[in-house]
Amino acid sequence: MRCALVMPSWLLEDVFPEKTSKAQANYWQPLNVLYLGACLEREGYEVKFFDGSFLAHDTILERIRKFKPEFVGIYSNAFLWPRAKKTAEDIKELDESIHVTCGGPYPTAMGARLLEESRFDSIVVGEGEIAATELAKKVEAGEEPAGIEGVSYRRKDGEIVRSPPAPLIEDLDSLPFPARHLLENPYLYLPPLGNYRRKPVAIVMTSRGCDARCIYCFQPDRERRIRFRSVENVMQEIEQCLDMGYREIRFLDDNFCRDYKRVMRICEEIKKRGLDFTWYVSARVNHVDKPLLKAMKEAGCWAVLFGIESGVQKNLNTLRKGITLEQTRRAVKSAKEVGLHVHGSFILGIPGETFEEGLQTIEFAIELDPDTANFHTLVPFPGTELYDRVDEYGRLIGDWERFTFDGTPFVPYTMSVEELEKLRSIAFRRFYMRPSYMLKRLLKVRTTDDLRVLYIGAKSLFWLMVKKNLFRARGA
Repeated sequence: MRCALVMPSWLLEDVFPEKTSKAQANYWQPLNVLYLGACLEREGYEVKFFDGSFLAHDTILERIRKFKPEFVGIYSNAFLWPRAKKTAEDIKELDESIHVTCGGPYPTAMGARLLEESRFDSIVVGEGEIAATELAKKVEAGEEPAGIEGVSYRRKDGEIVRSPPAPLIEDLDSLPFPARHLLENPYLYLPPLGNYRRKPVAIVMTSRGCDARCIYCFQPDRERRIRFRSVENVMQEIEQCLDMGYREIRFLDDNFCRDYKRVMRICEEIKKRGLDFTWYVSARVNHVDKPLLKAMKEAGCWAVLFGIESGVQKNLNTLRKGITLEQTRRAVKSAKEVGLHVHGSFILGIPGETFEEGLQTIEFAIELDPDTANFHTLVPFPGTELYDRVDEYGRLIGDWERFTFDGTPFVPYTMSVEELEKLRSIAFRRFYMRPSYMLKRLLKVRTTDDLRVLYIGAKSLFWLMVKKNLFRARGA
């Protein structure tokens, strides 16, 4: 059976301000889609992936028409949902007999109700590798997908059959490695400029889930626990990526450093096997120390992202982040001392946050002086506690297309839209236009890529200076 996997078509300008989109361009390898592709191939199905990150909507439809799949799986988050619906509708217009299903964070959060507003034949809720593969088997056999946990579907008579979420996959080692060969050009999948050292860049997850309690984080199981892959299994995937030509790996775990000893073992294995690649991780400030960061650096890690979020303890407590300002100071200091590039992620628009407290967060970012920083707005994604209780915290603005970190879909009662947008502009200008910062970046230029990063960053700063409403989203 032929199976097509689809990422709906979208443009950078749909997510980021047009004048700064090149500096913010961020294309991750879609691991969830590639894992599903590998599972389908393991069952003997012919699989193709059509990525709307780089393909126009009409091009995807034309490729579907030529491929003639019996089964199509479409990925969707909140932002992509209108596009996913349109894609499904147009595929059904091509051939009504094609079974079209949808999976991803948004279907997992919203469930079977999405069948009532779309032409999808089914919705996959929860971790989809096993559920969607079982669904494909039913489609191949010409049977209704009855009894598959995680698959809600529409019967031929129009009745919607609801199913509980798919159970969590406990043995992550049992999954095949993501089918990266389905990507047409791995060099297209790059983080923003300055956020990688070598290319192509592979995305790897060594665990699933998170045991933190942040109100803005989407955890489909809501059990708040982590399932880890074995160190040997992780090393096998790293070696496969290197054999495929990848030269950098971005570990996309929610909390890569949660198991201290496990990270140490990974670092030891990388050095023991003499593997030559650079890597980048995200970590919580309360799970790292100088010895761990030093071991990571010696094993090829060049950068760490810390979710710092706020410079006001009250607001960190509101987010239930579970960290202190002093822990952040120590972690950033230690990472810089061992020679790691430090990226700080900050959130503006926290429930109860005032404009003045937002300014305090900006000053905290300047005090910490990470190598790079980003200042996001808080987004109440469906499936999060923040979304479930949003009326207690603030108000939603606009439609699903604003549900990105740059779309300002949420404003706390303690701030106006204009104040929140102003804070973001102030943050980027204050952080990046410091003479000391600009001199430091200039002195670090070594390659033509470094010069390119500097040039595009300078252009973005220029537009921040001349266009005061740069971050104003459509419909504001």
